[in-house]
Amino acid sequence: MVQFAWPHVKTFLVLIQARKLSISVLRNRGIWIFGLSVLLMACSQVGKVSTTSPIQPEASSNRKIQTGHYSKKFSISAANPLATQAGYDILKKGGSAVDAVIATQMVLGLVEPQSSGLGGGSFLVYFDGNSIRSFDGRETAPELADPNLFLNSKEEAIKFIDAVTSGRSVGVPGTLNVLALVHKEYGKLPWESLFTPAINLATNGFLVSERMQILLKKDKYLKNDPVAETYFFDESGKPWKKGHLLKNPEYAAVLRLISKHGSKALMSGEIAQAIVNKVQNQLTSPGLLSLHDLENYQAKERPPLCFNYSVNQQLPITRKSEFYKICGMGPPSSGTLAVGQILNILNKITTSAIPLKSNNVGLEISPDWIHLYIQASKLSFADRAKYLADPDFVSAPLGNWESLLDNKYLTKRSALIDLSSGAKDMKKVYPGKPGEVELPLAQMLEQPEHGTSHISIVDAYGHALSMTSTIENAWGSKMMVNRGKGLKGGFLLNNELTDFSFKPKDNQGHVVANRVEGGKRPRSSMSPLLVFNGLTGELVLVTGSPGGAFIIHFTAKTLYGLLNWRLNVQQAINLPNFGSLGGETFLENHYFSETTLSNLIARGHNVKEIELTSGIQAIQKTKEGWFGGADSRREGLVLGD
Repeated sequence: MVQFAWPHVKTFLVLIQARKLSISVLRNRGIWIFGLSVLLMACSQVGKVSTTSPIQPEASSNRKIQTGHYSKKFSISAANPLATQAGYDILKKGGSAVDAVIATQMVLGLVEPQSSGLGGGSFLVYFDGNSIRSFDGRETAPELADPNLFLNSKEEAIKFIDAVTSGRSVGVPGTLNVLALVHKEYGKLPWESLFTPAINLATNGFLVSERMQILLKKDKYLKNDPVAETYFFDESGKPWKKGHLLKNPEYAAVLRLISKHGSKALMSGEIAQAIVNKVQNQLTSPGLLSLHDLENYQAKERPPLCFNYSVNQQLPITRKSEFYKICGMGPPSSGTLAVGQILNILNKITTSAIPLKSNNVGLEISPDWIHLYIQASKLSFADRAKYLADPDFVSAPLGNWESLLDNKYLTKRSALIDLSSGAKDMKKVYPGKPGEVELPLAQMLEQPEHGTSHISIVDAYGHALSMTSTIENAWGSKMMVNRGKGLKGGFLLNNELTDFSFKPKDNQGHVVANRVEGGKRPRSSMSPLLVFNGLTGELVLVTGSPGGAFIIHFTAKTLYGLLNWRLNVQQAINLPNFGSLGGETFLENHYFSETTLSNLIARGHNVKEIELTSGIQAIQKTKEGWFGGADSRREGLVLGD
């Protein structure tokens, strides 16, 4: 039986509708030939997956309307109600934002294990009322890893999923270490007390959410790990249903050790040995992780990367200031830099003059604006593919990452965008040359990037924290660590090393900046951000999102909606998602009209509608205090007093 690739057929039908072609017109031989060619192309796609189509890190679940939450003293927004509650309770007891994020993250590792946990890494940006600081808890490659880690005997890149589900994908976890680092300086409550909420939930059990049930049903590989299979599935091999009381006594025991002995309890001793055994004894492709790698891991403080952003003055000024300072992680994160490039390129082509419109599902973004956004993002992603990597291994252009945010440089980049009416989508985009200096680096080929979770917090002391944490793919490497003490459960390990380029160099022999090297941190798209009034220095927004490489687009969309379109943060989060990683133009399923689709197709965009499952958590400053928003595409919740 013939199966058709629906996106191609839909493209044909959309074009027909856009041109209001009647049946009589369709009898025209040219149109029929075109239609037949589209259908034949559809047939040719049977059994094929586009190599440029990103598989979203996590599938969507049923969306619930979110309206936001006002508070005066403090606010917290996290990806799961139980995690938000844990952080809220800590803030209520007088804890700091750092205290709250520890409690929140430990619960997330239990109730949202597909996204983050003890086996992963994090970036954290902190404002202590005076200074902005950024902390790097990104995973590292084992010291024995080399650039050929993901090549086969023929020096070809192995399949992505084969890499994910292998021991060689696991990097040294850093989340616990970075939390310990910031707690030493900013914690107000005892370290041991911050693990109690997660220990109690793991011991007494929590109810499996609808989202966990959906994601377990869709995963094909988790059952291959005996520990994970026993924990996540019933005796008949079916995933636990929504409402099942799930207990994780092994996780509770591990947290008790960490609460008493600190982060070293994870990175040495019996837990570390269990991690190493899991990686080195993986059946299909053992990894290189060692006790030495774990014991020598260090979370790092790095200088925050900040850029200025002025809202386009074509709109009426309704606030005290339209000038902002936006700060986040620098490399190995590409997030802040890419968001800064996109927003400032858009500023130079006056996209603020294009308003939002309403449709039957909410606010709709004009296809003219989306077209220009895609052009700006393609310019940014081209730079990202060439220059961005671990700064301990790769030098910035001109010795300074800010060179990629320089006003003159971005003016030159924006001039590459054709602003004429009906201009076509750019197909081939090259990285720029800051200062006209050509660095002998190859562009990294596009490959999937996957899942994360995000937490935004403002505490009663005026401190703020934005943290994005990850184990990369949904359910990480599909490997669950258990010490073998007879307790059920444990925690999942990351597959973070698949964020490195599988191919270390191009056909000309130029090396890829983000190639695998021992001790190196893979490039990330995580974009925890803090936004300040550029004139007064007042904090105005805490934000971030999960979503693989699309984190950049989710974050840029939220910022633009809030700052340029004057939406509140929940409205900005609720805007439909979209983006490009350099090739196709992706739009969130069911949230764009046929008119928008046909307009973009007519401009040459290869449009694909897919799930774009963001998980934006954001808190904005208002006259009344704080207004928090959570993304309904996951299970986010905001609480505060």
